[in-house]
Amino acid sequence: MSIVLSTASVPARERLAYWHEAISQTYDQLASVRLDVSTPTDAPYRGTLAAGQVGSVCVATTDSDPLQVRQTTRWAAGTDDEYLNVCLQDRGHLVIDQNDSQTLLRPGALTLFDTTRPYTVTYPAAFRMHVIQIPRWMLVVRACDLRRITAVPIHADTETASLIIPFLSQLATQAGGRPPHIADLLARNAADLLATLIAERLDRDVADISTGTDAAHTALRLRIKAFVDRHLADPDLSPRTMAAAHHISVRHVHRLFQDEGTTAGRWIQHRRLEACRRELGRPGRNVPAVMAIAHRFGFTSPSHFSRAFRAAYGASPREWRATAQLGSTVRSTST
Repeated sequence: MSIVLSTASVPARERLAYWHEAISQTYDQLASVRLDVSTPTDAPYRGTLAAGQVGSVCVATTDSDPLQVRQTTRWAAGTDDEYLNVCLQDRGHLVIDQNDSQTLLRPGALTLFDTTRPYTVTYPAAFRMHVIQIPRWMLVVRACDLRRITAVPIHADTETASLIIPFLSQLATQAGGRPPHIADLLARNAADLLATLIAERLDRDVADISTGTDAAHTALRLRIKAFVDRHLADPDLSPRTMAAAHHISVRHVHRLFQDEGTTAGRWIQHRRLEACRRELGRPGRNVPAVMAIAHRFGFTSPSHFSRAFRAAYGASPREWRATAQLGSTVRSTST
């Protein structure tokens, strides 16, 4: 954890103001949101907060007296900085008010809430909780599907949830101290596991994926997208292999992606390009050659990779890497 804040050394009459500023600045830094903080009493406030980074994922642990946190506006709009908050309750309970409904979260459960829309979180008693903030671009989940499951409690009452919730909790408490490439892999795994949990939640009440219901199609689409991310290195990845792995027809695969205004082939290329873009932007001297990265994520033709990358990002892969390296050098020099 790279950020550790505590009210212990702050005079009693100044603690709430200090905590308000500290928690607001921490979450502003992590996810570009503005928070309002209040307490139910005038008693001296007690709180500690530890925060850090695991690859592209932000984590924070709060141990605090009763508290209310409100986000009413978003002051740094843009898709690249949008996060989904995964809230894991460790001690005490909370109430989340979002989507015109309230959710009670007890210890051992998690819930999702969307930082792009207003919310209020109330902790009526002393509590300890973890927040994992995952960039939306890491999740293969549509905004309309996320809206259906935000501010909904998810308990460890299935085999999948009983595996994933403890993993996310340990990720939050053991952040930091890992090599960058390991941290990136853990962040990617966390996003994939969360997508799996979301898919199970959406599919939980659907007995048969062939029923044609929206929930079934959404869950199946999420599983297929997760399959794509796991097999980007396979140059033979295609709608046919996706269909075979999920025991459905190729036509069904095409129909699922058509509902999102794209095709299965375009989605595969999009995810491969995104993976290459992130790898090309990684700082450091001992970085793989451009085509080594391209091959790692399933591109076999240098010319095709270069054309597709420029069409997607407005620069060649080498130009993108040079710009990213320059930016990294400038940041390290300024610090």
